[in-house]
Amino acid sequence: MPSRKKTSMFASAFCTCVLSFVVVCVVLATPQWVSSEVRFSRTGSNVTISLNYGLFSGTCEQFVDAGLQVSKTTFQVADALSGARRSLNVATIVVLVLALLSSLLSSGFTCTNAVSNPYQTFLGPVGVYTWNSACGVLILIAMILFPVNVQGNSLSEELARGCSTSLQKHLGSKHTYGYSYWIMLLILLLNIASLIIIYFYDHATYSKKKEQERPIENAPKDVILF
Repeated sequence: MPSRKKTSMFASAFCTCVLSFVVVCVVLATPQWVSSEVRFSRTGSNVTISLNYGLFSGTCEQFVDAGLQVSKTTFQVADALSGARRSLNVATIVVLVLALLSSLLSSGFTCTNAVSNPYQTFLGPVGVYTWNSACGVLILIAMILFPVNVQGNSLSEELARGCSTSLQKHLGSKHTYGYSYWIMLLILLLNIASLIIIYFYDHATYSKKKEQERPIENAPKDVILF
């Protein structure tokens, strides 16, 4: 059975890993990744398409300069995209799914160490380091891929063209990233917290082991002479 200290520290790390897993699920499930206003010219007027979307679905509204508003409609992101934009969107989803699996494995490793002392080295702190680091790196990649797709590949412009007809020249776009995007920072913080907890446990265990390997250095001189 693990010591009380080991159980408490790995249990704390387990909680942070589970929270990380839950937040990744929220990121994938919610559509509040970005809000965009895309302006186009059209014969006789200008049109503003207001978009709110995530990785899978979104909504769009159309506003004409005269004040006319078209009813809100929903769309599937994958159906409205093609080429590089669709590939990057799929890549972002795949990266987040891998991050989800990494956080799940990290939760399993921390739970195992909280209730037992696994013999295999990789099932111990090394495994927790590996999967937490992998999850953090994958989240960073997702946070880079999505803005690249939105602003580098004009993702909102293509989605807007699918929401209306007779659009001509693109006049400009404005983007605001929503909570579904920014809470990925919370995932990074949770992974860092897990790594710090396990590092302190691992460092304390290493120091204690070193002290036990050199007991003679701390023994009284008369005992050594004897």
